[in-house]
Amino acid sequence: MTDINLDSGLDQLGFTAFRPGQRESIETLLRVGRVLLVAPTGGGKSLIYQLPGALLPGTTLVVSPLIALMHDQVAALEDRGVRATYLAGTVEPDDLRRRMSAVARGEYKLVYVAPERLAHSALRSMLARLSCPLVAIDEAHCISEWGHDFRPDYMQIGAVLEQLPKARVLACTATATPIVRDEILARLGLPTDTPQLIHGFARPNLALRVIEIQTKRERGRHVDDLLGENLGVAGHAGGTAIIYAPTRKSTEEEAQRLAVDGWISRAYHAGMEGVARDRVQNAFAAGEVEVVVATNAFGMGIDRADVRCIAHLAPPSSVEAYYQEAGRAGRDGEDAVCLLLISPGDMALRRYLIESDTDGRAPDPEVVRHKWNLFLELMRWAEGGGCRHDAILRYFGDEEETLAGCGRCDVCLMLAEAEEDPEEVSTVVRKALCGVARVHGRFGIQAAAKLLQGEADDRLQSSGLDRTPTFGTLGEYSEDWLLKLLRRCVTAGWVDFQGGDRPVVVVTEEGRAVIHARRPARMLLPSTRKVSTPTTSGSRSRKSRRAPGSGEGDLDERARDLFEALRAYRLETARQQKVPPYVVASDRSLRDIAMLRPGTLGELELAHGIGPAKAEKYGEALLSVVRRAPSG
Repeated sequence: MTDINLDSGLDQLGFTAFRPGQRESIETLLRVGRVLLVAPTGGGKSLIYQLPGALLPGTTLVVSPLIALMHDQVAALEDRGVRATYLAGTVEPDDLRRRMSAVARGEYKLVYVAPERLAHSALRSMLARLSCPLVAIDEAHCISEWGHDFRPDYMQIGAVLEQLPKARVLACTATATPIVRDEILARLGLPTDTPQLIHGFARPNLALRVIEIQTKRERGRHVDDLLGENLGVAGHAGGTAIIYAPTRKSTEEEAQRLAVDGWISRAYHAGMEGVARDRVQNAFAAGEVEVVVATNAFGMGIDRADVRCIAHLAPPSSVEAYYQEAGRAGRDGEDAVCLLLISPGDMALRRYLIESDTDGRAPDPEVVRHKWNLFLELMRWAEGGGCRHDAILRYFGDEEETLAGCGRCDVCLMLAEAEEDPEEVSTVVRKALCGVARVHGRFGIQAAAKLLQGEADDRLQSSGLDRTPTFGTLGEYSEDWLLKLLRRCVTAGWVDFQGGDRPVVVVTEEGRAVIHARRPARMLLPSTRKVSTPTTSGSRSRKSRRAPGSGEGDLDERARDLFEALRAYRLETARQQKVPPYVVASDRSLRDIAMLRPGTLGELELAHGIGPAKAEKYGEALLSVVRRAPSG
């Protein structure tokens, strides 16, 4: 390994300590000469090439598609006495020639290059003569046609590396799926034994939440609650927010809606003029805007530390895309909230977008299938069942940073509030895992659900599985409910798929530990409960205690006023207790209360979602709000 003092270099760049994984990454890069680094947005990737670039002799080349990031990083390096520049199409021609001449003379320690410049023969000729100790490729997933952000200009990088055979190579990406990592190595010409370091995905300060909505009005209500909970008063916000919208039209509509409510909000999308986009981006960076409503065109290279909350009005294309955007919250390490809103039409819309023609050409069926599977991974994560934070870390292969429950996401909080018997949950989960163990490596998830439900199936009969004790062991549940449960077991890391096109299910080592009670079976069971069975008049089910018609249709004016008063109480209570509003009560619960106008705790428990524990904790305060409301 080259003998350089990393600690002195750290001090020169203005840092007091390494983040977890940074020193290991730099030392591996210096020792082995190549590293594929997988770390999320905001994970400190830039230091891993800036520090050796500042200390090694020669000029380090950084390939990056982010002009704003280039500008900011070059300015920061220059302020620290490290000579740096960038070469991009936005630089005036005369200035660009001066910069290239200075690069050729070896006057810079780091030079940032936009990928589209790599096609220029003058630049390639200059790079071939450069004394270059390191080439860093930022956003390396852009080289992969399987990735979510493929950029053809990245295809030039492999040829550049051939011109610089002695240079170390660092490829940085926030995308960790194996197929993308493999393609990065192949297209860069890196050997298969290149170290792949995965770290930094743990963001326990982010409270991840998912809420299913039915209407645009409901969507607006949740956004309003999120902003009120995390920013405070419109026009005097403590921090900033980003709201990601699926279309250009929806960004403008939502930004206008929020502006009417008093928020200093701006829309941002690729259909705007470049000057207008720059104006919004600069205003956000300067803290002059409270809320930016944007498509996924916004945020690359943005490093504002005080983003207190992020909302997605619809699911993006993949877990990677979601976590990259959500990861722009809470960069200062303080608490932040990330809310994903999903609705019944999301899957059809995403399928349409995936299958839409690209430049007049029908997309490759394999690419369609791959992108659809990436989206389904996100929807499976959204369905929940276990800690959202840990599920994300497992998805990215960052097992070492899992927390066995973050205690802050909506699922962890609901698990803490759940009135379900932990023993009953454990029994159901273990029975489900035993069903998977029976079909282990032979059949898919559908067969496992049929086995547990006790449904006749040719595969089960021919293999004799219909004669095992597991057949029908969860027969009181519907097949659909069991499939949801099994998918949650996949998300929890207890069940996995093998076999490519016709995947079969297998129980993982962690799953076997759950079966044998060596690990707890903490899980939020799916909301669609047992198959309906007749109940006697003396033994009413929880469902039958619901207020008739609750949650259906619009409230009358009097009930609407009470609903808004209950919302105000919920938001204030949530902020005081530092919990999400739904932990106090869901919208559906508040609608029921507004319709019922209960006078006692017993009557209050007729509302959806208000059990004894909830009534004991919040009941008297809720009844007080009801009593204060006008009665006629």
